[in-house]
Amino acid sequence: MAQTAPVVAPTLEEFEVAHANVAQVAIQTPVLHSHYLTELVGQEVFLKCENLQRTGAYKLRGAFNRMSKLTPAERKKGVVAASAGNHAQGVALAAKKLGIKATIFMPVGASLPKFQATQNYGASVVLEGAVFAETLKAAQEYAAKKGAIFIPPYDNIDVVTGQGTVGLEILDQVPDVQTILVAIGGGGLAAGVAVAAKLKAAKLGRKIKVIGVQSENAASYVPSLKGGKPTEISTKRTIADGIAVAKPGRIPFELIAKHIDKVVTVSEDEIAKALVVMLERSKQVVEPAGVVAVAALMSGAVKPKGVTVAVLSGGNIDPLLMQKIIGYGLSASERYTTISVMLPDRPGQLVKTAEAIAAAQGNVVEVLHTRHGKGLEISEVELKMSVETTGHEHRQRGGERAENQVAEADLAVEPEAAPGRADVQVQGTQGQHQATA
Repeated sequence: MAQTAPVVAPTLEEFEVAHANVAQVAIQTPVLHSHYLTELVGQEVFLKCENLQRTGAYKLRGAFNRMSKLTPAERKKGVVAASAGNHAQGVALAAKKLGIKATIFMPVGASLPKFQATQNYGASVVLEGAVFAETLKAAQEYAAKKGAIFIPPYDNIDVVTGQGTVGLEILDQVPDVQTILVAIGGGGLAAGVAVAAKLKAAKLGRKIKVIGVQSENAASYVPSLKGGKPTEISTKRTIADGIAVAKPGRIPFELIAKHIDKVVTVSEDEIAKALVVMLERSKQVVEPAGVVAVAALMSGAVKPKGVTVAVLSGGNIDPLLMQKIIGYGLSASERYTTISVMLPDRPGQLVKTAEAIAAAQGNVVEVLHTRHGKGLEISEVELKMSVETTGHEHRQRGGERAENQVAEADLAVEPEAAPGRADVQVQGTQGQHQATA
């Protein structure tokens, strides 16, 4: 069996040519200073906003760079791609720009906005596969059957070179950058940014660090780098679907192994918290996969030294999913909690408990009051309140107020009418407070 030739990294000149090429369809996205993250980590932090790119993600760069190099004969055959959404839109827009027929395979359950946007760019969309690996296989089989040109999402040197133009722009926009954080799925963006940014920094006579970030539920690069070769893993469900790749691409893997300084992982809670912070503090709509670089800073997985740039790699998120993630993120930050109270079934207890929460400056947003349920005594009710809080201490204070109200209510009941118990539970993702009066 013939040995595969080592991957040759693009030169700085090749990245610059790709940048001029990509500029036909992609914009130079802005870089924003983040006061919140700067104060949090004690270093200057900037955000490279590829979430504001055309199609809502960096993927357009690599797709167009690859497809622009197709011969006239290849263009007539049409192109095929597999994607959870961002690469799909990049290929679709590039195909429209170049006058090429595009067929895009997306996983079943793909984000509706990504699905619709891909169709609106003129591509034919096929939904197949429960996970991306299945979708990718189906797309490759279709390309082989139809003779169409398969456009890889990351495992192609022209794609990597196109994605690397993000790194060139970062060095232009933040000349004194010392650390760049970038998401890793298959590895195309991270590989391109690492090589391009380090080449340009070297030309300027200095060195920089590039750190890759993965979801801990789909961290294929961790065992791959440890073992020295691309290794397939069993991914778990993650809100960061855009980087949920089970096996690194050969080309980006070899480049990342040589040029990325470190790869870290972040949890689902950390991703959700970062998404909420981007909305609140930076006014940026970012999808979960696009915000992992920020999550790494907020969680402490990365403690940067010097001027730092976090790449917001995409902003394509279903509003319904965003609603869920915002709630999840608020709960993870202990800013949204549920208080469950077992109370005597007598007039006034609901009002008094709500007043106790209000006295602690908690905002009740939802109430469930029921007399029927497993474990309820005949003379008691269960009260569940969803409450907005400002953090851990505030959450605990509200729970204590409710607990005191329950205790006072229980003592006020005549012995023969008392249900015999009154419980308070304050629930959040960061723990549970429980007391029995």
